[in-house]
Amino acid sequence: MIPKFDIYKDKWAVTSDDVIKPGLTAIAEALTLIGSPEKKLQIVHLAGTNGKGSTLTFLEAILMEHGLRVGKFMSPCILDVHDQIQVAKQPISAEEMDRVFQQMQAAGLSGKLTDFELLTVAAFLHFVNSNVDVAIIEAGMGGLLDSTNVVTPIVSIIPSIALEHTKYLGNTIESIAHHKAGIIKQHQPVIIGELPLEARAVIYKEARYKQATVLELDDQFYIEHTKNGGCYTNEENGLRIANLLRKMKGPHQANNMALAITAFFEVAIALHVPVSIEGIQHGINKATILGRFEEILPYIILDGAHNPASAETLVATIRQEFPEERITFVIGILADKDVQNVFNQLEQVSDCFYFVDFNNPRAMSAKDMVELSGASQKEVLRDYVQFLQTQSENKCRTVVTGSLYLLTDVRNKLIGNN
Repeated sequence: MIPKFDIYKDKWAVTSDDVIKPGLTAIAEALTLIGSPEKKLQIVHLAGTNGKGSTLTFLEAILMEHGLRVGKFMSPCILDVHDQIQVAKQPISAEEMDRVFQQMQAAGLSGKLTDFELLTVAAFLHFVNSNVDVAIIEAGMGGLLDSTNVVTPIVSIIPSIALEHTKYLGNTIESIAHHKAGIIKQHQPVIIGELPLEARAVIYKEARYKQATVLELDDQFYIEHTKNGGCYTNEENGLRIANLLRKMKGPHQANNMALAITAFFEVAIALHVPVSIEGIQHGINKATILGRFEEILPYIILDGAHNPASAETLVATIRQEFPEERITFVIGILADKDVQNVFNQLEQVSDCFYFVDFNNPRAMSAKDMVELSGASQKEVLRDYVQFLQTQSENKCRTVVTGSLYLLTDVRNKLIGNN
């Protein structure tokens, strides 16, 4: 379910299925009916298990510092459907959403698509309507059969690969990598982060088949940590960029930053944009993202770690940022995730867990999470708003994690109470 999407579906009598149907046939036919808006856009396409949103955010900030009008399509939402489609960091407005729904209704798209496919079409239309210079598109699930994979991008980016969505993508790293590699297009470069060896082999095989150049972290480009911030080196371009000071915390964000800078060079070449080192530095410094180790109240951190890989990353960030502090976790998570291994990771840095119920039909119950957890201090938490406010007042470092849907609820209720 996409929050507030049904408002527009009902208003414009455009129906779509709230199901997952991997495949490109339906959306390709729908896009043809509506004038192929995706072919009118300059696009960067991202797929991967973790790091997509952060890499996108770094790249968006750098592009905007170079004077470009940037659209972005992300999933899932943070607040509601409007923030999934943005231009110049502004969520699509109700009036703009009405316009694209009117276009989709007139084209006869009702009943032809799933919710996510319909939203993907809406994003392409909004970006064309808004005359963006670049659209950054994040795959919803996998890549090969994801509805976003109808585009031919300037460059593709795969930040990471780990087990996820095994019901649809397979239960091996190789099968997951096969789906991610599906976003690689003929003769178009692909940028990759740190990948498992078996995933890396799949990516390189697909790239050779597509005659696509692979730009790999710690091969063609790399990042160093200095006392004055990160230092990016790209030997292919003969560039070295120092003093990269980022607000987005965690060692993994340095890698995401490096991927974004490398992607920017590809966009700059394609669009004939003069490169500004100062623009890159300013963009990196300005980049922030909701729900990525974000301090929403003093001592209260929101982080959308929802699988073992992102939980491992969260643990590394906690160890780096708060090595001497006692950590309390507040957790709500979807039952179809690898919950046990997420808990195993988080229990490395804390023995104090509070589990909450939240409004999502796929959510695991707080009671079931308590039974699954191996923490020594664990309980069901009913009123997490009051609890988090008290934790903040008492200066108790607390991390809310597990699901972006939970983070949305927490944000809405805490902001509403503050």
